[in-house]
Amino acid sequence: MSAVLQYTVQGLAAGSFYALAALGLAVIFGVLGVVNFAHGAFYMLGAVAAAVLLDTLGLSLWGALIVVPLLMLVFGMLVERLLVQWLLPLDPLYNLLLTFGLTLLLVDLVKRRYGVSGLPYERPSALSGRVEVGGVGLPVYQLFVIGVALLVCLGVWLLMTRTRVGMIVRAATERPELAGALGINVGRWVTPVFGFGVALAGLAGVLAAPFRAITAEMGSDFIIILFAVVVIGGLGSIVGAVVGGFLVGLVEAFGQAYAPTFAQVLIFVLMAVVVLARPAGLFGREEATA
Repeated sequence: MSAVLQYTVQGLAAGSFYALAALGLAVIFGVLGVVNFAHGAFYMLGAVAAAVLLDTLGLSLWGALIVVPLLMLVFGMLVERLLVQWLLPLDPLYNLLLTFGLTLLLVDLVKRRYGVSGLPYERPSALSGRVEVGGVGLPVYQLFVIGVALLVCLGVWLLMTRTRVGMIVRAATERPELAGALGINVGRWVTPVFGFGVALAGLAGVLAAPFRAITAEMGSDFIIILFAVVVIGGLGSIVGAVVGGFLVGLVEAFGQAYAPTFAQVLIFVLMAVVVLARPAGLFGREEATA
């Protein structure tokens, strides 16, 4: 029982990264119709930025959780204004290729500047050690990551459902055609929504900095699993992105514990089962697959 609890917490912690990043990816896809292949690179940049700010300015994790997402928000808005917007009228494949090329560029720049060995990031002393829960010692940092992810997801949900701006963005995300027909200018929300999605990926990267090795390649496997998360949850579905992220994290954790050889394969087996049973994903709209 103790092992199950430990693997559950480990899976929810890993799922927190997927949920936050997938939430941003779902919002971007819903509003822009862009399959952002650079989302893994933005996740990596969040972790790198946290490490660099700690090394150069002494900015702790607490400060990085605020500063880095804001920096990534601005960076995402610049990317949308300078690059993405010009290809929006064209076939979505062009923006897929653009973001793929941007990924290669960002990864290469980080490799040239910081090498391939990885950047160190010391975990804050307040978040080190373990805490006893039901007689089982659980890592404090993993519980912290889960708590932050749940708070952020709850905050995004409240923003989307309890504010006028959120409802407009949610309408543009989940029903863009209907939103346009009702007179909502979806175009004016494109840049801030793209920046917001990138900021969520950056936040996931900051949380991952003390948890995983910070390298230029850390976003490569991440983006592949992230696409599986989005497909499982449903393309463009905000709730589906969160549920799919935590679900994939649990599958990954238990897979590594009981079938390490097939841990990654199990994620895509789950994706295949979901797609066969419900092509639009767990929370996707069936008419989206028509």
